[in-house]
Amino acid sequence: MEYQVRQARITDIDRLASIGQASIRDAGSGTLDAADLLRQLVYLPNASLLVAESRRVLVGGALLVLRPSVTAGGYVGTIDFLVVGPGHDADRVTDVLLEELLRSAGNKGCATVEMAQPSDPTDLARLARAGFAAAGPVLRRPLAVANPARRP
Repeated sequence: MEYQVRQARITDIDRLASIGQASIRDAGSGTLDAADLLRQLVYLPNASLLVAESRRVLVGGALLVLRPSVTAGGYVGTIDFLVVGPGHDADRVTDVLLEELLRSAGNKGCATVEMAQPSDPTDLARLARAGFAAAGPVLRRPLAVANPARRP
């Protein structure tokens, strides 16, 4: 089965929130519900909200948020949300989402990409295959910056 990745649209949010309901609920509760927060993130320039589709059906999604870091030597991308719908190939959907997130992070000048360590060993193995390694409480993957700043 072929999976396509694209930027999320406002019309994708309810389906994406329902797919990620369990992981969002585990993360705690804030003042906004998950769908409302995801709707706001669709339009933020320092966030990339992606969805994966198969035959025009949304099967997964991921969120990359950027923050500046002096110690990292540029921006750090944080994968805050990565979900795959039940009944879909979690390995392949995760791979295509991660590939696009890492490409996007590199294009935006990220020096590294981080993600909280998952408790599931299968999820951890998927991330290790993508080049992530343990760095304290997070997994980290260094990136080659697409347009490095030139130094005199």
